[in-house]
Amino acid sequence: MPRPIQASIDLAALRNNLAVARRAAPHARTFAVIKANAYGHGLMRSARAFAAADGFAILEIDNAVRLREAGYRQPILLLEGVFDCHELRAAAEHGFACAIHDPEQLGLLKALPGGARIDVFVKLNTGMNRLGIVPRMLQGVMAALRAEAQVRSLTLMTHFACADDDRGIGEQWQRFGSATREYRLPCSAANSAAILRHPQAHGDWIRPGIMLYGASPFAGVSAAALGLLPAMTLTSQLIGLQELSPGDAVGYGATFVAQRPMRIGIVACGYADGYPRHAPTGTPVLVAGVRTGTLGRISMDMLCVDLTGIPQADRGSPVTLWGEGLPADEVASAAGTVSYELFCALAARVPVVERE
Repeated sequence: MPRPIQASIDLAALRNNLAVARRAAPHARTFAVIKANAYGHGLMRSARAFAAADGFAILEIDNAVRLREAGYRQPILLLEGVFDCHELRAAAEHGFACAIHDPEQLGLLKALPGGARIDVFVKLNTGMNRLGIVPRMLQGVMAALRAEAQVRSLTLMTHFACADDDRGIGEQWQRFGSATREYRLPCSAANSAAILRHPQAHGDWIRPGIMLYGASPFAGVSAAALGLLPAMTLTSQLIGLQELSPGDAVGYGATFVAQRPMRIGIVACGYADGYPRHAPTGTPVLVAGVRTGTLGRISMDMLCVDLTGIPQADRGSPVTLWGEGLPADEVASAAGTVSYELFCALAARVPVVERE
């Protein structure tokens, strides 16, 4: 009998969440962001669910090639561009759009064979201070790009650092506007938070990411309140029970000690499955549909849960770690992380099934 843990991916939920993004920005085209194996949801299954998107945004060129070979003809944007001449030639061959975020990348364009052309997204650093060309260098970069016969089209882009909180996008958006106003080119700036909260930044292309997978980009707003549905549900079962007396400890390091008689359950799920090892006692879990919490440290293959108030719980009782009935955002918040990490950390050993 296989170990009972599994993840299910709801394709209808993925389609719903894409529709929410598109309704929020009806005048923009949509790059569905499917980097990092579609945030752990599976590249090809997510691409199928997002087939109505105007394009895809991704990091890994080999996965972009997989999409083309599977028949997806939409624009595909390489969010970090290419890293060498070989990748640039592959991008031109397959019709990928490339981000350029550093003047040093301009030299790669010389490696394109005669007649090859490529769409370029010029990424500006407007305050995130990760990748991006600083505004004072933009004029020179644009002049160089416009002089290159290999460049088919130009789009301007940036990325927001604080679109999800009260600081918003004001300062970055002003910098972007000031730096790009003279060019009158298409632009792409809005991530999930900006799509939902800052319509002035929708531009020509939006780039929804976390919202596509049913999690909220905002700490104080639930995904359900935004019309988003959970796409990934991680489930398991109770595989053991223990009766504790006052003073009995649970797990490695004995970090939880019972103050009263207790009944606890052992769940087939641990950090080797992708559950956060640092999740503290009390991180929410559903057992037989009833909310409870974890106890003690998370082990590699198991975690312990409080069965107080769940007398019906027994070996084989179903457990939901996150997803339908238990938002991943709540689990992530309790564990001091974000839902992005939960999804991306799902281990290869966890079986994944699709459902509609």
